[in-house]
Amino acid sequence: MIYICENILDFDIEEALRTVSVERRESALRYRFDIDRRQSLAAYLLLQHGLREEYALDIMPRLEYDDRGKPRMLDYPDIHFNISHCRRGVACAISRVPIGVDIEVIDAIDWDVARRVMNAAQLDAIAASPNPERAFCKLWTIKESILKYSGEGLCDDLPRLAIDNYTFAHYHGDSYICTACCSRSVEHEEFMLVGL
Repeated sequence: MIYICENILDFDIEEALRTVSVERRESALRYRFDIDRRQSLAAYLLLQHGLREEYALDIMPRLEYDDRGKPRMLDYPDIHFNISHCRRGVACAISRVPIGVDIEVIDAIDWDVARRVMNAAQLDAIAASPNPERAFCKLWTIKESILKYSGEGLCDDLPRLAIDNYTFAHYHGDSYICTACCSRSVEHEEFMLVGL
């Protein structure tokens, strides 16, 4: 399941700080700007919500990080999750299989950046689209969700990143796109909007 929160400016930040782990509280408080603290807290509130809904877990599991910085639950190795945020929302994917998620605001295209991250066929498809900004954003979230699924993080060879070996689920908000990625053998995940 992929949980999305669009109201990151509306929840009580002091209450949120009391409900997350000490580690997450300290991490959130290190951010200089309120919006960054809110995104950090909202991501983990979504994770807590999803773990309660799907696995009846009322405590926040201990997290550890692999060599590439991808988090996992130390006590629940069969529960996989991934988190992403942008200025319009926060997404948390929770699954029985490895998963990646990315959420991005639909913005004007910087074509210099587009040429560095997309191949020629992708650039042609974006340019031919009735809504190039939306098309670029969707392709970008696909690529980012693959990298988050694999734990690789951004790489130098994004134009050649193979996207055919995965299953994707997309949610199109008014001003953002969220994409989840898992292996080809997995059915599409469902999306749920959550108010915090």
